[in-house]
Amino acid sequence: MSRWQWIGLMAAVGFWGYIVVSCKPGNSGGGEEPGPEPVTPVQTTPYTWTKPANFPAPVYNFAKNPLTVQGVQLGKALFYDGLLSRNGTITCGFCHSPFNAFAHTDHPLSHGINDQTGIRNVPAIQNVAWGQHFFWDGGIVDLDLLPIAPIQNPVEMGDSMTNVLAKVRQTAKYRTMFKAAFGTDSITTATFLKALSQFMLTLVSANSTYDKYTRGETGGDLSEEARRGLTLFKAKCAGCHSGELFTDQTFRNNGLPKLANARTDDKGRYTVTLLTTDQYKFRVPGLRNVEFTPPYMHDGRFQTLQQVIQHYATGVQDTPQLDPLLKQNGQLGIPLTAQEQKDLLAFLLSLTDYEFLNNRQFQPN
Repeated sequence: MSRWQWIGLMAAVGFWGYIVVSCKPGNSGGGEEPGPEPVTPVQTTPYTWTKPANFPAPVYNFAKNPLTVQGVQLGKALFYDGLLSRNGTITCGFCHSPFNAFAHTDHPLSHGINDQTGIRNVPAIQNVAWGQHFFWDGGIVDLDLLPIAPIQNPVEMGDSMTNVLAKVRQTAKYRTMFKAAFGTDSITTATFLKALSQFMLTLVSANSTYDKYTRGETGGDLSEEARRGLTLFKAKCAGCHSGELFTDQTFRNNGLPKLANARTDDKGRYTVTLLTTDQYKFRVPGLRNVEFTPPYMHDGRFQTLQQVIQHYATGVQDTPQLDPLLKQNGQLGIPLTAQEQKDLLAFLLSLTDYEFLNNRQFQPN
Protein backbone atom coordinates (compact mmCIF):
# COMPACT_ATOMS: atom_id res chain seq x y z
CA MET A 1 0.00 0.00 0.00
CA SER A 2 3.04 2.24 0.01
CA ARG A 3 1.88 5.74 0.97
CA TRP A 4 -1.42 4.59 2.43
CA GLN A 5 0.24 1.74 4.30
CA TRP A 6 2.60 4.28 5.82
CA ILE A 7 -0.36 6.41 6.82
CA GLY A 8 -1.92 3.34 8.42
CA LEU A 9 1.28 2.62 10.34
CA MET A 10 1.47 6.16 11.67
CA ALA A 11 -2.19 5.96 12.63
CA ALA A 12 -1.59 2.70 14.44
CA VAL A 13 1.32 4.16 16.40
CA GLY A 14 -0.74 7.23 17.25
CA PHE A 15 -3.72 5.22 18.39
CA TRP A 16 -1.58 2.91 20.49
CA GLY A 17 -0.28 5.94 22.32
CA TYR A 18 -3.86 7.13 22.58
CA ILE A 19 -4.88 3.85 24.16
CA VAL A 20 -2.10 4.12 26.74
CA VAL A 21 -2.94 7.73 27.63
CA SER A 22 -6.70 7.27 27.70
CA CYS A 23 -6.42 4.31 30.02
CA LYS A 24 -4.68 6.34 32.70
CA PRO A 25 -6.87 7.08 35.76
CA GLY A 26 -8.75 10.33 35.38
CA ASN A 27 -8.11 10.63 31.65
CA SER A 28 -11.11 10.28 29.37
CA GLY A 29 -9.08 10.47 26.16
CA GLY A 30 -10.34 13.92 25.18
CA GLY A 31 -13.93 12.77 25.57
CA GLU A 32 -13.68 10.21 22.78
CA GLU A 33 -13.05 7.22 25.02
CA PRO A 34 -15.47 6.42 27.86
CA GLY A 35 -14.13 6.97 31.35
CA PRO A 36 -13.01 4.01 33.48
CA GLU A 37 -15.93 1.93 34.68
CA PRO A 38 -15.95 -0.96 37.11
CA VAL A 39 -15.51 -4.30 35.42
CA THR A 40 -18.16 -6.71 36.57
CA PRO A 41 -16.90 -10.28 36.87
CA VAL A 42 -18.50 -12.35 34.15
CA GLN A 43 -18.48 -16.06 33.50
CA THR A 44 -16.70 -16.48 30.19
CA THR A 45 -15.96 -19.77 28.46
CA PRO A 46 -12.32 -20.32 27.52
CA TYR A 47 -11.88 -20.92 23.81
CA THR A 48 -9.90 -24.10 23.13
CA TRP A 49 -6.96 -23.10 20.94
CA THR A 50 -4.57 -25.90 20.11
CA LYS A 51 -1.19 -25.58 18.44
CA PRO A 52 -0.90 -28.03 15.53
CA ALA A 53 1.62 -30.75 16.34
CA ASN A 54 3.85 -29.90 13.39
CA PHE A 55 3.85 -26.12 14.00
CA PRO A 56 6.34 -24.06 16.02
CA ALA A 57 5.33 -22.11 19.12
CA PRO A 58 3.10 -19.12 18.31
CA VAL A 59 4.47 -15.59 18.34
CA TYR A 60 1.33 -13.92 19.66
CA ASN A 61 1.20 -13.44 23.43
CA PHE A 62 -2.10 -15.05 24.39
CA ALA A 63 -1.59 -14.02 28.01
CA LYS A 64 -2.38 -10.40 27.12
CA ASN A 65 -5.61 -11.38 25.37
CA PRO A 66 -6.94 -14.76 26.55
CA LEU A 67 -9.33 -16.25 24.03
CA THR A 68 -12.91 -16.84 25.16
CA VAL A 69 -15.92 -18.11 23.26
CA GLN A 70 -17.62 -14.77 23.93
CA GLY A 71 -14.63 -12.75 22.73
CA VAL A 72 -14.28 -14.80 19.54
CA GLN A 73 -18.00 -14.42 18.80
CA LEU A 74 -17.72 -10.67 19.29
CA GLY A 75 -14.66 -10.45 17.05
CA LYS A 76 -16.42 -12.44 14.34
CA ALA A 77 -19.46 -10.15 14.47
CA LEU A 78 -17.23 -7.10 14.07
CA PHE A 79 -15.21 -8.76 11.28
CA TYR A 80 -18.34 -9.14 9.15
CA ASP A 81 -20.00 -5.82 10.04
CA GLY A 82 -20.13 -2.92 7.59
CA LEU A 83 -20.16 -0.51 10.56
CA LEU A 84 -16.38 -0.62 10.35
CA SER A 85 -16.45 1.30 7.07
CA ARG A 86 -17.56 4.87 6.37
CA ASN A 87 -20.70 4.05 4.39
CA GLY A 88 -21.44 0.56 5.69
CA THR A 89 -20.55 -1.24 2.45
CA ILE A 90 -17.14 -2.72 3.29
CA THR A 91 -16.51 -5.35 5.94
CA CYS A 92 -13.25 -7.05 6.85
CA GLY A 93 -14.75 -10.15 5.25
CA PHE A 94 -15.36 -8.29 1.99
CA CYS A 95 -11.63 -8.21 1.29
CA HIS A 96 -10.83 -11.34 3.29
CA SER A 97 -13.21 -14.06 2.12
CA PRO A 98 -13.33 -17.25 4.21
CA PHE A 99 -13.78 -19.27 1.02
CA ASN A 100 -10.42 -18.02 -0.29
CA ALA A 101 -8.34 -18.48 2.86
CA PHE A 102 -9.39 -14.95 3.82
CA ALA A 103 -7.84 -13.43 0.71
CA HIS A 104 -9.55 -11.41 -2.07
CA THR A 105 -9.59 -12.98 -5.52
CA ASP A 106 -11.96 -10.72 -7.46
CA HIS A 107 -9.36 -8.03 -8.13
CA PRO A 108 -5.57 -8.01 -8.55
CA LEU A 109 -5.37 -5.08 -6.10
CA SER A 110 -7.29 -4.22 -2.96
CA HIS A 111 -10.82 -3.11 -3.76
CA GLY A 112 -12.57 -0.95 -1.21
CA ILE A 113 -14.99 1.83 -0.49
CA ASN A 114 -16.64 3.65 -3.41
CA ASP A 115 -15.16 1.07 -5.77
CA GLN A 116 -11.66 2.43 -5.22
CA THR A 117 -8.56 0.28 -5.64
CA GLY A 118 -5.30 0.30 -3.77
CA ILE A 119 -1.86 -0.54 -5.08
CA ARG A 120 -1.30 -3.99 -3.53
CA ASN A 121 -2.89 -7.40 -3.60
CA VAL A 122 -4.86 -8.42 -0.50
CA PRO A 123 -2.89 -10.96 1.57
CA ALA A 124 -4.60 -13.98 3.12
CA ILE A 125 -5.43 -13.98 6.83
CA GLN A 126 -4.52 -17.36 8.28
CA ASN A 127 -2.18 -18.59 11.00
CA VAL A 128 -1.70 -15.01 12.23
CA ALA A 129 -0.72 -16.30 15.67
CA TRP A 130 2.69 -16.95 14.12
CA GLY A 131 2.97 -13.60 12.33
CA GLN A 132 5.96 -11.40 13.08
CA HIS A 133 5.03 -8.69 10.56
CA PHE A 134 1.84 -7.87 8.71
CA PHE A 135 1.16 -6.40 5.27
CA TRP A 136 3.49 -6.70 2.31
CA ASP A 137 5.88 -4.13 3.74
CA GLY A 138 5.67 -5.30 7.36
CA GLY A 139 4.35 -1.92 8.46
CA ILE A 140 2.45 -3.46 11.40
CA VAL A 141 4.18 -5.74 13.89
CA ASP A 142 1.35 -6.24 16.42
CA LEU A 143 -1.79 -8.12 15.41
CA ASP A 144 -3.83 -6.03 17.86
CA LEU A 145 -3.03 -2.91 15.81
CA LEU A 146 -3.61 -4.42 12.38
CA PRO A 147 -7.29 -3.39 11.88
CA ILE A 148 -6.53 0.32 12.34
CA ALA A 149 -4.76 0.59 8.98
CA PRO A 150 -7.57 -0.73 6.72
CA ILE A 151 -10.28 1.07 8.74
CA GLN A 152 -8.56 4.42 8.26
CA ASN A 153 -7.22 3.83 4.77
CA PRO A 154 -9.23 6.15 2.48
CA VAL A 155 -9.37 3.61 -0.36
CA GLU A 156 -10.22 0.60 1.82
CA MET A 157 -12.76 1.24 4.60
CA GLY A 158 -12.39 5.02 4.59
CA ASP A 159 -13.44 5.74 8.16
CA SER A 160 -11.77 6.75 11.43
CA MET A 161 -11.37 4.80 14.63
CA THR A 162 -13.19 7.53 16.52
CA ASN A 163 -16.23 7.30 14.25
CA VAL A 164 -16.24 3.49 14.10
CA LEU A 165 -16.15 3.22 17.88
CA ALA A 166 -18.99 5.74 18.16
CA LYS A 167 -21.12 3.62 15.80
CA VAL A 168 -20.33 0.42 17.68
CA ARG A 169 -21.20 2.04 21.03
CA GLN A 170 -24.57 3.09 19.64
CA THR A 171 -25.44 -0.48 18.66
CA ALA A 172 -27.30 -2.28 21.43
CA LYS A 173 -26.14 -5.79 20.52
CA TYR A 174 -22.52 -4.77 20.84
CA ARG A 175 -22.92 -3.31 24.31
CA THR A 176 -24.33 -6.69 25.35
CA MET A 177 -21.58 -8.63 23.56
CA PHE A 178 -18.76 -6.51 25.00
CA LYS A 179 -20.27 -6.92 28.46
CA ALA A 180 -20.29 -10.71 28.01
CA ALA A 181 -16.71 -10.80 26.69
CA PHE A 182 -14.96 -8.20 28.81
CA GLY A 183 -17.19 -7.60 31.84
CA THR A 184 -18.16 -4.06 30.84
CA ASP A 185 -20.21 -2.45 28.11
CA SER A 186 -17.76 0.47 28.05
CA ILE A 187 -16.38 -0.12 24.54
CA THR A 188 -12.78 1.05 24.22
CA THR A 189 -10.22 1.03 21.45
CA ALA A 190 -8.31 -1.68 23.29
CA THR A 191 -11.23 -4.08 23.73
CA PHE A 192 -12.45 -3.44 20.18
CA LEU A 193 -9.05 -4.40 18.75
CA LYS A 194 -8.61 -7.36 21.09
CA ALA A 195 -11.96 -8.79 20.03
CA LEU A 196 -10.98 -8.67 16.36
CA SER A 197 -7.66 -10.34 17.23
CA GLN A 198 -9.46 -13.10 19.09
CA PHE A 199 -11.43 -14.06 16.01
CA MET A 200 -8.43 -13.82 13.67
CA LEU A 201 -6.35 -15.98 16.01
CA THR A 202 -8.82 -18.83 15.55
CA LEU A 203 -8.12 -18.93 11.79
CA VAL A 204 -5.61 -21.76 11.98
CA SER A 205 -5.03 -23.82 8.84
CA ALA A 206 -3.13 -27.03 9.48
CA ASN A 207 -5.10 -29.93 8.03
CA SER A 208 -4.01 -30.12 4.41
CA THR A 209 -3.02 -33.39 2.78
CA TYR A 210 0.59 -32.33 3.33
CA ASP A 211 0.00 -31.84 7.08
CA LYS A 212 -1.63 -35.22 7.43
CA TYR A 213 1.23 -36.77 5.46
CA THR A 214 3.76 -35.07 7.75
CA ARG A 215 1.97 -36.18 10.90
CA GLY A 216 1.30 -39.69 9.61
CA GLU A 217 -2.47 -39.27 9.79
CA THR A 218 -5.30 -40.73 7.76
CA GLY A 219 -5.83 -38.69 4.62
CA GLY A 220 -2.17 -37.90 4.18
CA ASP A 221 -1.71 -39.75 0.91
CA LEU A 222 0.58 -37.59 -1.21
CA SER A 223 0.74 -38.60 -4.84
CA GLU A 224 4.08 -39.68 -6.28
CA GLU A 225 4.19 -36.40 -8.21
CA ALA A 226 3.55 -34.37 -5.04
CA ARG A 227 6.23 -36.27 -3.13
CA ARG A 228 8.72 -35.46 -5.87
CA GLY A 229 7.53 -31.87 -5.67
CA LEU A 230 8.08 -31.82 -1.91
CA THR A 231 11.68 -33.00 -2.35
CA LEU A 232 12.21 -30.39 -5.04
CA PHE A 233 10.59 -27.69 -2.90
CA LYS A 234 12.89 -28.42 0.04
CA ALA A 235 15.92 -28.24 -2.23
CA LYS A 236 15.05 -25.15 -4.25
CA CYS A 237 12.32 -23.12 -2.53
CA ALA A 238 12.63 -23.59 1.23
CA GLY A 239 15.40 -21.01 1.53
CA CYS A 240 12.61 -18.40 1.60
CA HIS A 241 9.45 -20.46 2.12
CA SER A 242 10.76 -22.33 5.12
CA GLY A 243 9.20 -24.29 7.94
CA GLU A 244 5.62 -25.40 8.39
CA LEU A 245 4.33 -21.89 7.72
CA PHE A 246 6.22 -21.87 4.40
CA THR A 247 7.73 -18.46 5.03
CA ASP A 248 10.82 -17.26 6.85
CA GLN A 249 8.92 -13.98 7.44
CA THR A 250 11.68 -11.89 5.91
CA PHE A 251 11.52 -9.31 3.12
CA ARG A 252 13.07 -10.17 -0.21
CA ASN A 253 13.27 -9.06 -3.83
CA ASN A 254 12.25 -11.94 -6.10
CA GLY A 255 13.23 -10.39 -9.41
CA LEU A 256 9.87 -9.16 -10.64
CA PRO A 257 10.24 -6.84 -13.65
CA LYS A 258 8.58 -3.44 -13.32
CA LEU A 259 5.14 -3.32 -14.89
CA ALA A 260 4.76 -0.77 -17.67
CA ASN A 261 1.21 0.05 -16.52
CA ALA A 262 1.97 0.20 -12.78
CA ARG A 263 0.00 2.93 -11.01
CA THR A 264 2.89 3.76 -8.71
CA ASP A 265 6.52 2.95 -8.09
CA ASP A 266 5.95 0.70 -5.08
CA LYS A 267 9.22 0.33 -3.18
CA GLY A 268 7.89 -2.15 -0.63
CA ARG A 269 9.75 -2.50 2.65
CA TYR A 270 11.59 0.75 1.93
CA THR A 271 8.39 2.69 2.69
CA VAL A 272 8.73 1.53 6.30
CA THR A 273 12.48 1.46 6.92
CA LEU A 274 13.65 4.12 4.40
CA LEU A 275 16.73 1.95 3.87
CA THR A 276 17.95 1.90 0.28
CA THR A 277 18.79 -1.77 0.66
CA ASP A 278 15.09 -2.46 1.30
CA GLN A 279 13.85 -0.98 -1.95
CA TYR A 280 11.51 -3.31 -3.86
CA LYS A 281 11.58 -5.94 -1.15
CA PHE A 282 8.33 -7.48 0.03
CA ARG A 283 7.36 -9.93 2.77
CA VAL A 284 7.74 -13.58 1.83
CA PRO A 285 4.16 -14.89 1.94
CA GLY A 286 3.15 -18.23 3.37
CA LEU A 287 1.93 -20.80 0.85
CA ARG A 288 -0.85 -22.58 2.67
CA ASN A 289 -4.06 -22.71 0.63
CA VAL A 290 -2.17 -20.96 -2.15
CA GLU A 291 -4.38 -22.73 -4.69
CA PHE A 292 -7.30 -20.58 -3.49
CA THR A 293 -5.58 -17.20 -3.13
CA PRO A 294 -4.99 -15.91 -6.68
CA PRO A 295 -3.87 -13.54 -8.04
CA TYR A 296 -0.28 -13.72 -6.88
CA MET A 297 2.59 -11.40 -5.92
CA HIS A 298 2.25 -8.09 -4.11
CA ASP A 299 0.71 -6.48 -7.18
CA GLY A 300 -1.46 -9.42 -8.24
CA ARG A 301 0.24 -9.72 -11.61
CA PHE A 302 0.00 -13.52 -11.93
CA GLN A 303 -3.34 -15.27 -12.23
CA THR A 304 -2.15 -18.87 -11.93
CA LEU A 305 0.39 -20.86 -9.96
CA GLN A 306 1.84 -22.06 -13.25
CA GLN A 307 2.70 -18.45 -14.07
CA VAL A 308 4.35 -18.04 -10.68
CA ILE A 309 6.47 -21.14 -11.16
CA GLN A 310 7.37 -20.05 -14.68
CA HIS A 311 8.54 -16.68 -13.34
CA TYR A 312 11.03 -18.36 -11.04
CA ALA A 313 12.17 -20.70 -13.80
CA THR A 314 12.68 -18.16 -16.58
CA GLY A 315 11.45 -14.69 -15.62
CA VAL A 316 13.65 -13.46 -12.77
CA GLN A 317 15.16 -10.05 -13.50
CA ASP A 318 18.58 -9.07 -12.18
CA THR A 319 18.47 -5.94 -10.00
CA PRO A 320 20.71 -4.54 -7.27
CA GLN A 321 18.24 -5.73 -4.64
CA LEU A 322 17.68 -9.21 -6.10
CA ASP A 323 17.84 -11.85 -3.41
CA PRO A 324 21.13 -13.78 -3.57
CA LEU A 325 19.23 -17.08 -3.51
CA LEU A 326 17.89 -16.22 -6.95
CA LYS A 327 21.30 -15.55 -8.42
CA GLN A 328 23.68 -18.40 -7.75
CA ASN A 329 26.67 -19.34 -9.85
CA GLY A 330 25.69 -16.73 -12.39
CA GLN A 331 22.29 -18.37 -12.90
CA LEU A 332 19.17 -16.25 -12.45
CA GLY A 333 16.10 -17.81 -10.89
CA ILE A 334 15.45 -21.47 -10.19
CA PRO A 335 16.13 -23.78 -13.14
CA LEU A 336 13.22 -26.18 -13.52
CA THR A 337 12.38 -28.70 -16.19
CA ALA A 338 8.81 -29.04 -17.44
CA GLN A 339 8.34 -32.15 -15.30
CA GLU A 340 9.79 -30.45 -12.22
CA GLN A 341 7.35 -27.60 -12.67
CA LYS A 342 4.47 -30.09 -12.73
CA ASP A 343 5.80 -31.83 -9.63
CA LEU A 344 6.19 -28.54 -7.80
CA LEU A 345 2.62 -27.57 -8.68
CA ALA A 346 1.34 -30.91 -7.41
CA PHE A 347 3.05 -30.28 -4.07
CA LEU A 348 1.64 -26.76 -3.79
CA LEU A 349 -1.86 -28.14 -4.35
CA SER A 350 -1.30 -30.54 -1.45
CA LEU A 351 -1.19 -27.49 0.85
CA THR A 352 -4.92 -26.87 0.41
CA ASP A 353 -6.82 -27.31 3.67
CA TYR A 354 -10.45 -27.95 2.74
CA GLU A 355 -11.47 -28.27 6.39
CA PHE A 356 -10.27 -24.71 6.92
CA LEU A 357 -11.87 -23.33 3.76
CA ASN A 358 -15.23 -24.94 4.56
CA ASN A 359 -15.28 -24.35 8.32
CA ARG A 360 -18.71 -22.92 9.10
CA GLN A 361 -17.43 -21.34 12.32
CA PHE A 362 -15.28 -18.96 10.27
CA GLN A 363 -18.07 -17.89 7.93
CA PRO A 364 -20.60 -15.10 8.57
CA ASN A 365 -23.68 -16.11 10.55
